[in-house]
Amino acid sequence: MTTEPMDPAQERLRRWRLVLGGDAADGTGCALAGRDAGMDGALTALYGRGDKRQTGKDRSAGLGASAPSVARWLGDIRTYFPSSVVQVMQRDAIDRLGLSTLLLEPEMLEAVEADVHLVGTLLSLNKAMPETTKETARAVVRKVVEGLEKRLATRTRVTLTGALDRSARVNRPRHRDIDWNRTIAANLKHYVPEYRTVVPERLVGYGRASRSVKKDVVLCIDQSGSMAASVVYASVFGAVLASMRSISTRLVVFDTAVVDLTDQLDDPVDVLFGTQLGGGTDINRALAYCQSQITRPADTVVVLISDLYEGGIRHEMLKRVAAMKASGVQFVTLLALSDEGAPAYDREHAAALAALGAPAFACTPDLFPEVMAAAIEKRPLPVPDPV
Repeated sequence: MTTEPMDPAQERLRRWRLVLGGDAADGTGCALAGRDAGMDGALTALYGRGDKRQTGKDRSAGLGASAPSVARWLGDIRTYFPSSVVQVMQRDAIDRLGLSTLLLEPEMLEAVEADVHLVGTLLSLNKAMPETTKETARAVVRKVVEGLEKRLATRTRVTLTGALDRSARVNRPRHRDIDWNRTIAANLKHYVPEYRTVVPERLVGYGRASRSVKKDVVLCIDQSGSMAASVVYASVFGAVLASMRSISTRLVVFDTAVVDLTDQLDDPVDVLFGTQLGGGTDINRALAYCQSQITRPADTVVVLISDLYEGGIRHEMLKRVAAMKASGVQFVTLLALSDEGAPAYDREHAAALAALGAPAFACTPDLFPEVMAAAIEKRPLPVPDPV
C-alpha cells in the first residue's frame, strides 16, 4: 500500500499547527489526527501554557505532579520524537514543571532518556535520593558514562600517546628507538647519489615513554551547580588518563572544601557520586592543595575547570597560578568542558589569568585531547575563536 504525498501547502499548515499549538488564534484551521494528534498532545502537556511556569491547579492541566502521568508522557515522547529531541524535552520538563523530585522514583529513572544533563540533575539530587532509587540512578549514570568512554577514550589515548612520544624525543637514541621516517626527513640534504642513500648526521628518536611516568596531570574541577556537565566529562577523561601508564593523574573537586578523588579514578561513576554539586567556590584553596601535590613542576600539567567566580582570596589565587607557571607547570584554564560553550563566568578573573599566560576558554569534549596534547608538548593551546 502506498501513501500519496501530502500537498506542500497542507504540509506547511500541518507543521505550523504543531508549532503554534492549536489555540483559536493560530490561524491555520488545520485539524490533526492519529500520530500527529498524539505528538501534539505530548507537546501541549509541556509547552501548552507558553513560558508561564505551571504551578498548583494550572499544572494539573499539563503533566501534573503525578508519576503515572509523567511516565506515560515519557513513553509518548520517545515514540514520537528522536532521541536528541527527547533529551531537550526532558530537560525542559524538569526546568519548567519542577519534576526533579519525580526523578527520585526508580520507575521514573527507568523511563527517561539518559544523557549528560540528566546525570547532572541526578548528582545534584544525590543527597536527597532514597536508598531504593540509588541503584537505579547508578545504572543510569553508568550507561551514560560508558557511552562517553566509548566515544572519547580511544582518540584521547592515541592523541596523548603521540604527544608523550614527541615530548620525549631525543637526538641520540638507541638503535631500536630511532624514528627512521623523521631521521631520513631531517637528513635529506645528506643524500649521496653514488650510493643512492642518505647518510644521516643527526638521528631522531624517542625516549621510552611507555616504561615510566612521563607526565603528571592534575584535574582541578569546580563542582558548583553550573558546572554539572563539565564534572561529568572531566570524570570520564580523568578515568581515561588514569588508565595510561605514562601519565600520573590526580583528580580534585572543590566548592568551599577540597576533595581528592584520585583513589576512585578506576571507576568514573564512583567519582561522580563522590561529588556534591552546588555550594560556594574557593578556587584559591583548591589550587593551594594542587600546588602542594606537585613534585615535578616541569613535567606537570594542571587543568582548572571553573567558571572562575571566586569566593576565596582573589589575589592569592592569581599568585598561585603565577608561581606554578614560573616553576615550569603547564597551566590550563577551561571555563567549561562540555558541548554547550562557555557559561556565565567572571571575565575579570579570566582576563587576569590570560595576562599570566593562562587563557581561559570553553572546551568541547572532542577538543580536549588536542588541548592536553598541546600542554604536554608545551606548545600554544588550540584556543577556539570567540563566537
